[in-house]
Amino acid sequence: MPELPEVEALAVFLREHASGRVIARAEAASFAVLKTFDPPLSALSGRAITEISRHGKFLDLRCAAGANGTAGTAGAAGLGDLHLVMHLARAGWLRWRTDIPDKPLRLGKSPLAFRLVLEDGTGFDLTEAGTQKRLAVYLVRDPADVPGVATLGPEPLAADFTADALAAILAGRRTQIKGVLRDQHIIAGIGNAYSDEVLHAAKMSPFKLASSFTPEEVAVLHDAIVSTLTEAVKRSAGLAAADLKGEKKTGLQVHGKTGQPCPVCGDTVREVSFADSSLQYCPTCQTGGKPLADRRLSRLLK
Repeated sequence: MPELPEVEALAVFLREHASGRVIARAEAASFAVLKTFDPPLSALSGRAITEISRHGKFLDLRCAAGANGTAGTAGAAGLGDLHLVMHLARAGWLRWRTDIPDKPLRLGKSPLAFRLVLEDGTGFDLTEAGTQKRLAVYLVRDPADVPGVATLGPEPLAADFTADALAAILAGRRTQIKGVLRDQHIIAGIGNAYSDEVLHAAKMSPFKLASSFTPEEVAVLHDAIVSTLTEAVKRSAGLAAADLKGEKKTGLQVHGKTGQPCPVCGDTVREVSFADSSLQYCPTCQTGGKPLADRRLSRLLK
């Protein structure tokens, strides 16, 4: 799943390749991908992409009326700025293209979910692998109109995300820290992979209760969050969209590394599997050498 570092890198890539360009057309390749109907996608035609930003794991393209004052269907220019907001979900990705065909998309079962074509013939496809179609596209007047954006927690790389702010978030939460870090309503942008990486960097068990953190542990966790995400963003800087997945895999320390040696201590990376996901950790670095029971809501084995 693309998380904060990859989505930020995609935003940077699109700023370099799409900012200031005028949209020719936008098309959905499936009924499920488009979550809004007013305004219609046709309202994007003729609009210029004026700003590209990120909200947690959401990409946001701000689209204003074109230089000639026209934009899409009749009356669309009077709508004001529109925002094309995209969430790549678990198996989605953005593919930049310089050779988009002129023929319109056909609804079908291919991985292609959405296409944005610019007037110069370039643009991008959104694709989604697998059978669980969760990739989502919204066309709204305000990003806050997207439910997932409106309920996001604080950005972990923002200046106001301090150790004190994190302490306030954790206080009183009798929830395992792994779940807290993944919850987009609590902290925006961190998913399954980087929560594993943060906890490994902090040398903390994923099952540690948020309410049990001391001020010193909060400071350590805060530093791990900021440093892990900052380093991942730096590694992704300047990469083409097609290269970001590979960079993420090579840059991870424990996530997806089950059975491999921990790069810090050499112990074997272990896994806890759940119904639809799994977590990876190092027993020596994070749990005092004790393996975690491989079942939901488990505790350290005695």
